[in-house]
Amino acid sequence: MAETVEHKTYPLEHLHEFCKRVFMSFGVPEDDAVTAADVLQASDARGIDSHGVARMYAYHGMLKLGRINPKPTIRIVRETPSTAMVDGDNGLGLVVGPRANAIAMDKAEAVGSGWVSVSNTNHYGIAGYYPLQALERDLIGWSMTNTSALVTPLWGAERMLGTNPIAIAFPGLEEPPIVIDMATSAVPFGKIEIARRLRRSIPEGWAIDAEGRMSTDPEAVIQGGALLPLGMDRDHGGHKGYCLSAMVDILCCVLSGANWGPFAPPFAPAFAAGLSVPEAQVGKGIGHFFGALQIAGFIDPETFKRQIDAWIRRFRATRPAPGTDGPLIPGDPEREAEAVRRRHGVPLPMPVVEDLRRISRDTGVPFD
Repeated sequence: MAETVEHKTYPLEHLHEFCKRVFMSFGVPEDDAVTAADVLQASDARGIDSHGVARMYAYHGMLKLGRINPKPTIRIVRETPSTAMVDGDNGLGLVVGPRANAIAMDKAEAVGSGWVSVSNTNHYGIAGYYPLQALERDLIGWSMTNTSALVTPLWGAERMLGTNPIAIAFPGLEEPPIVIDMATSAVPFGKIEIARRLRRSIPEGWAIDAEGRMSTDPEAVIQGGALLPLGMDRDHGGHKGYCLSAMVDILCCVLSGANWGPFAPPFAPAFAAGLSVPEAQVGKGIGHFFGALQIAGFIDPETFKRQIDAWIRRFRATRPAPGTDGPLIPGDPEREAEAVRRRHGVPLPMPVVEDLRRISRDTGVPFD
């Protein structure tokens, strides 16, 4: 294992096995533990460090506190040929999410499209994991979730919305797929966590302090501040990020009967951010929303993929702005990270390594 001043590098397989065994130590069935570890591994492989093993201390904490059901009975509550509403029985979102996504994909293959809302669930990892699964079945996939309230609405100075990510993916023929995976906040909260752990400042425009003033101190977010919506302020398009977040909140929660906006129960990292369990609830758990589309219902699939190839090639040929290599295609940075990390392993900041060592001591699951 290579070591640097701030990081230690681990093979993806090693991290996957550790996560699987930690989940199993809390009674999560082995098949579910493998699925949960798969979702985390996808995040680490694709360079989304805030949502991989760095989140294990959160899942560990929630399971230890009994806030997550390790053996949920996941069930369909309402259903039509193309839609379903799923109750996750307060299970790991890393297990509930893949199960609900599979229902959406099955419906898409059967009747052309599948749409599934989920309530009574928990944090489900990176949004991009789910449309990647749809690509494997030659479908267009869509995923979104609400999260703990850490984001202020435009012109607000109070946490009211989650980072509420959206992901969608389109398959190509010869070119790699287009994979869009984005938070609707200026930045995911995981980046605040990482900056705090590494004792680094954050860029202006990411967050405000408890008084509603712009701040570059990650600790200010923890001490009652909030993240800003994507776009930051009105002049920079903050109303667009706010509206996208509202859309996610409604599709994931109001439609499914989950807790929306400030009523969302906190995920373990949010405890460290000064969040407590809301005094009131308007639903059950947090919510997800999944979609899958059969391409043949709209256009010949090969024709579609050839046009995606042409789209990618034309955009790659865009004249670059001064000092840049030109536009990226959505998904490029993650693919590049995965190519490197599958060969050389995942560099973990030492604070994350120490968290995993603490989990190891607590559960008896070997880490180093």
